[in-house]
Amino acid sequence: MKKALAILLSLMLLIGLVPAAVADSGTLTTYYSGEVSTLNYLVSSTENDQVVGANIVDTLVEYNTLGEVIPCLAETWESSEDGLTWTFHLRKGVKWYNCFGEEVAELTAADFVAGLKYVLTAKYESAIASNVFTAQIVNAEAYYNGEVTDFDQVGVKAVDDYTLQYNLANPVPYFVSMTTYGSFMPVYGPLAEEQGANLGVDNQSIYYCGAYILETFEPQSERLYVKNQNYWDADNVFIEKIDQLYNAEAATLSPIAALRGEVDYADLDNDILDDWRTNHPELITQARSNLQYSYFYCFDFAPQYEEEYDPANWVIAVNNSNFRHSIMSAMDRLYGMTAEADNPENLLENTITPPAFASVNGKDFTALPAFANIDQYFYNTEKALEYKAKAVKELTAAGATFPVKLVLTYKSNDSDWANEVQLEKAQLESVLGTDYIEVILYAGPADNFLSQTRRAGKYSMQKCNWGADYADPETWTDPFAENIDSETGLHKGNSYNFIDKMLDTDNEETKAFLTAYYAKVAEAKAETNDIEKRYNLFAEAEAMLIENAIVIPFRKSIAGYQVTKIDVYEGEYAPFGICNLKYKFQHLQDEFVTAEQNEQSYQKWLEAKTK
Repeated sequence: MKKALAILLSLMLLIGLVPAAVADSGTLTTYYSGEVSTLNYLVSSTENDQVVGANIVDTLVEYNTLGEVIPCLAETWESSEDGLTWTFHLRKGVKWYNCFGEEVAELTAADFVAGLKYVLTAKYESAIASNVFTAQIVNAEAYYNGEVTDFDQVGVKAVDDYTLQYNLANPVPYFVSMTTYGSFMPVYGPLAEEQGANLGVDNQSIYYCGAYILETFEPQSERLYVKNQNYWDADNVFIEKIDQLYNAEAATLSPIAALRGEVDYADLDNDILDDWRTNHPELITQARSNLQYSYFYCFDFAPQYEEEYDPANWVIAVNNSNFRHSIMSAMDRLYGMTAEADNPENLLENTITPPAFASVNGKDFTALPAFANIDQYFYNTEKALEYKAKAVKELTAAGATFPVKLVLTYKSNDSDWANEVQLEKAQLESVLGTDYIEVILYAGPADNFLSQTRRAGKYSMQKCNWGADYADPETWTDPFAENIDSETGLHKGNSYNFIDKMLDTDNEETKAFLTAYYAKVAEAKAETNDIEKRYNLFAEAEAMLIENAIVIPFRKSIAGYQVTKIDVYEGEYAPFGICNLKYKFQHLQDEFVTAEQNEQSYQKWLEAKTK
């Protein structure tokens, strides 16, 4: 019934029959079009799903609006002198509730052990289990792979009801920041055992210990969050209800609905932004810049697309350094940045790790010596043609044919991305010539895009992104990690560029690069005492990817435009984990935040963060 009503309201709204409503200051109402795939926060890696988990289940620590770590379910914590044992002292009196708000049990250290066991149980196929491996928890990966069968041998234990302990194989300086990710969230043990793979299939098959309870969950109809009145930090939860109504045309209708008083938030896409700048400039606000994601172009070293695109010929070409550099030098990254037409230079990145993500001794990671001359590898048409000439000679000798077909993949329902690849095709072919390269645009599906394109290897070149999982530059090496099949011992591809598969081939050029790169990453990971040395080693490893044109850095996350009744600078802030997805600490205004208010809030936040 609610779904039908939402559709009817949308039609009435379009023809002007719905009167403007008075905002209910206690309820945040929005439209959504993307349904969640699961409520199980222990298995999903997608932000759309993680928003749910972030607001219904708490983590050991969280972050305030300035990006400072603060206590959450853990009141205090410490590490041993050797850095191998981390102990968290839990808050007493925190309870689990069901979707009806009824108390179920007290939250204890055993629930964190149960959560980790669930994540590391291979049959549940948790997409975030790798975070636990990165955390170096003793025997975590061995248990996941079945090499260790007794979970008591895994480095996590409940010392008592309120004392949780993690044991690491190697020191991990950034361990506390990792606990803000889903992999380390608690679950009520008896419920996890009872539900198994069905945990989180609906709002009744999961329990709540966070700021909100998901009272209503009707897929493609409504998600209604209500404040957990018994929440341990209820005084910092100001929005009483969050009512999310499904509408397949949410992206189009939400801005109109906002003007009519039907919703309290709407994204403003580029295709309507000019109209809003003309008619409603005072209501346009910009989201807080998010350092959590970095965008870069990957080359696929093991393409799995149709024979008509000649994947074998592409493999010969992509393993040639001069060929990759010809494309990298020919690409005008600003020209293709259609998603932010006003100030694209503010988004441009010459590194994979975003600026301001990490610093050491007052120096930003991206300003370390390894990156001193990194800009020489980017847009330069003269150099592009020099690389082309060398590549033609070398690839002809290697048996490649021209033009090389380059399948440039994008998401079909993303208009900005579609415009972007059109420009890139024209620009690359203009600089390099269609005798050398033929750019073929491939529109990937709107649903399950990643699994059907990047993870399936259906591209020659594709814009990818990566989000930080913890507060250390090591997190930015994860997309390019060495991924070995435990059964065959062969490289199975890392689903970003599949370059590690080249170690199982006779391609000496790529093998030599990979051997050196993986050695540098291993050296950096091993350095846990001297943080400055550690950061410099990671910078050197990242520079190797760029200097060898394995990856083409593109841009940081776009701080999109919106109309909203929430001051975004009140919310939690961290360039990793799920804290940014919480509604905690935020107020709902009776009127929309104005552009002037948004700027004032930003300046106050910036001043406080600088201090």
